[in-house]
Amino acid sequence: MHTYAFKYHQSIKTVFLGLAALSIVFSLSFQPAHAETDEEIAISVATLLRSARAVISDRQKHINNPDIGDKGVSSDFVIATAKTNYMKATGNSLDAIDKSSLHGQLIDAELQAIKKVMDEAQTSINEQGVGLKGFLPAVFARLVTQNFKNSANGKATIKLTAPKDYVRNRANRPDKWEQNIIQEVFRSPSHPIGQHFAETADVKGKTAYRLILPEYYKESCLGCHGMPKGERDITGGKKEGGVLGELGGAISVVIYR
Repeated sequence: MHTYAFKYHQSIKTVFLGLAALSIVFSLSFQPAHAETDEEIAISVATLLRSARAVISDRQKHINNPDIGDKGVSSDFVIATAKTNYMKATGNSLDAIDKSSLHGQLIDAELQAIKKVMDEAQTSINEQGVGLKGFLPAVFARLVTQNFKNSANGKATIKLTAPKDYVRNRANRPDKWEQNIIQEVFRSPSHPIGQHFAETADVKGKTAYRLILPEYYKESCLGCHGMPKGERDITGGKKEGGVLGELGGAISVVIYR
């Protein structure tokens, strides 16, 4: 058995960013520009992912407009807007982070991942005469987390996951630790909305700090993830039958020690 040092972090303020695929709850009781603890760094990394994903969500109709060629949704645009979103959510600037610190290194790795994903998606995004591009917020986030794994050089990972019964992509399936927290903590009626969970645990034989943040369905999510359960959505996937405010996913961060 592992001895876990775990804690709940009570959010003292939440900020919701527009039309994200899941409701976005930001914990603001830390100073991410000067993050020193694993908890602060993990939340900051997750906040940047949410901030960037919101850019894709807000421009989904524009991206899928078949009458327009160049959409202007470049990597520079997404990163600049994500930085603005991050500032609104935290009160701090990404550019103020010490680039030599672990925090700065992981943020830089994430920005590299965002740039790579957006640069590679330009041909599809800007294809005229085609409507649905398949470049959805969840797809964007999954690609960013996959690229982050490489750019972070083994220092950390980010994962977009969900309850097992709501996972569409097998790559996003929760591991045993994530599934246990989702089922026993996040799905508990007594768990405060938006409160994350963190503890020290072994990950593939390595000691790591693990933090997972819950995310909830909002109105804009239900077109693809709501009722009736099993009906095909616009992407061809089967709707999960989710309801407004229900736990629909989570962001899981691992920082290796």
